[in-house]
Amino acid sequence: MALGYDGRLYILAFDHRGSFQKKMFGIDGDPTPEQTATIADSKQLIYEGMALAADRGVENSAVGVLVDEQFGGGIPAEAKAKGLKLAMPVEKSGQNEFDFQYGDDFGAHIESFDPDFAKVLVRYNPDDDPALNERQNERLKRLADWLHANGRKFLYELLVPATDAQLASVGGDADRYDAELRPELMRRAIEEAQAYGIEVDVWKIEGVDARGDAQLLAEQTRKGAGREGVVCVLLGRGASDAKVDHWLREAAPVEGFVGFAIGRSIWWDALRGFLDGSVSRAGATAQIADNYLRFITVYEQQEVH
Repeated sequence: MALGYDGRLYILAFDHRGSFQKKMFGIDGDPTPEQTATIADSKQLIYEGMALAADRGVENSAVGVLVDEQFGGGIPAEAKAKGLKLAMPVEKSGQNEFDFQYGDDFGAHIESFDPDFAKVLVRYNPDDDPALNERQNERLKRLADWLHANGRKFLYELLVPATDAQLASVGGDADRYDAELRPELMRRAIEEAQAYGIEVDVWKIEGVDARGDAQLLAEQTRKGAGREGVVCVLLGRGASDAKVDHWLREAAPVEGFVGFAIGRSIWWDALRGFLDGSVSRAGATAQIADNYLRFITVYEQQEVH
C-alpha cells in the first residue's frame, strides 16, 4: 500500500476525553455510568451536526469524523455506514508522553472498529529530554509498522510545546514562540520521526502564520523516497475563528495540504449553549454544521493546487 492519502480531508475532531470531561462537564477522574452517558450524548450531538453538514452537499469521501472509543458510542459505525472517513485515537488521553490507551491490545481495538485512520496526538519537542523523545519514537515506530503491515493509514497529530529555555528566549511571549521558533522545531520533529523510520500518511499539524512556513513543513513531510503522497491537514488548537481562518488561508494554497482537522473551534460554543439550555438540540447541530461548512469555504476559497 502506497504511503500517503489521495483526496481532500475535512475532519471534525471530537476525540477529546480527559480535557473534555473536565472543562465541559467539570468531571475529574473516572466518570460514573450516568456521566458517561451524558458525555456520549454530547458527542452524538456533535456528530449530528457533522452529518447535517454532509447532507448539505459536502462530498462524503472528504468528510472525516475523529471520535474516541470511550465516549463515541455508535458514532464510528454510523459514520462508516454513511460513507464518511473515520479516524480514531490510539493514545492515552491527557498525557505529556505518548503511550497506548490499550497497551499491547492496540491492534485488536483498531481492528474491531476498522477506522480509515489510526490517530495519535504526540507532544514532541526536538530540544526536549532525549530519553523522553526516544521512548515516544520507539512506540510510534511500533504503531506505524503495525499499521502499514496491516494495510492501515497513520494520522499523526504533532504538537510542539515550548521548553522553558525556548520560551525564555522570546521573553515569555507565546505568540513570538509560535512565529519565530515553532515552525523550525516542527520541521525538525518531523525530520526526526522520519529518520527513526516512523512513516506517516497524514500529518495533522499546528497552524503557522506565514505561508513560507507551511511550505517548509509540507516539503519536509514529503522528503525522501516513497513519501511523495504524504499529506498535511491543519489543526485548529481551539483558537478563534479569525486565527484559524488565517492559518487556513496560509496553508490551503500549499502543495501537500489537503484540508483540516478542527474541533473545539467548530463545536464548543454550540455544545455549551445546548448544555446550559440556551440553545435547542436542533439549533446546536445547525450551528455546528454552519461552522464546519464555513471553514471549508475559507479553505477552498484559497486553494489553488
